[in-house]
Amino acid sequence: MEPGLTGCEGAMKAPPFAYRLAEDLPQALDLYARSEGEAVYLAGGHSIVPSLSLRLQAPALLIDISRISALAGLSVGPEGLRIGAITPHAVLLEDPLVADHAPLLVEAARHVAHPAIRNRATFGGNLVLADPASEFPAVVRALRAVLEVEGPDGARQIAADEFFLDLYTTALEPGEILRSVLIPPPAPGQRVAFAELARRRGDFAMVGAALRLVPEAGLIGSADIVFHSVGLTPMRAVAAEAALVGRALDEAAIAAACAAVAQDIEPSEDPVLPAATRLHLAGVLLGRLLRRVQGEWA
Repeated sequence: MEPGLTGCEGAMKAPPFAYRLAEDLPQALDLYARSEGEAVYLAGGHSIVPSLSLRLQAPALLIDISRISALAGLSVGPEGLRIGAITPHAVLLEDPLVADHAPLLVEAARHVAHPAIRNRATFGGNLVLADPASEFPAVVRALRAVLEVEGPDGARQIAADEFFLDLYTTALEPGEILRSVLIPPPAPGQRVAFAELARRRGDFAMVGAALRLVPEAGLIGSADIVFHSVGLTPMRAVAAEAALVGRALDEAAIAAACAAVAQDIEPSEDPVLPAATRLHLAGVLLGRLLRRVQGEWA
């Protein structure tokens, strides 16, 4: 920084843009259509605002969708728990509906950033950003959630396993808005666990994992294991899952699953955390989660 400049004076500023507050989904979609693709939707702002300030994005129009009632609220029905896209992270941490129907989300929410961010940042915004270091994308994959989308061509549903395509890239088409996330009802007897390893609480994780096991006749009937901070997307550990299904949850099964992680993830080299270290930590973390669940296993 040049002598005499303060941090504020030396900071970059967002490029000029127009701003419109949308009152409902049809208006938001219409504003986007009339922008000829030069618009960005704004909800909590915790990803878009820094991106604008760093000039990583330069939209002609910001469409504020934070007050659209159709994007808000939580409800439970036969299909499961439906969470509106503009639900703040703090609600996921505190709402009894989430605790009862998706406790894995509660576990993950405890690790997300800090209270000031959790009070404002939105669940849908986090998923749409598709940061591979983020907790919630891994959780929705582990829970086999469905993302409900509204766009110029109408409504559609996208399975969480098909939503995260690449680094900061999702299956959303231009102009589409994530309306809500549907989490299927918990399977009878299912056990879930989440944990991550970070240098400090609230920092991005070195590695994290979401786990869901469903029993069947005393054995593991199905397994969902999804890591974050180990690749370009939240990574499903297919080989580790296969190493568990049809077996008792004993030390041999746990050892087999942890060994199989090397077939599932191939972290890139990092000057701060080498790939081999991250892979080792992923196996250690999975072992911890499985042993935690083992203590509750029927």
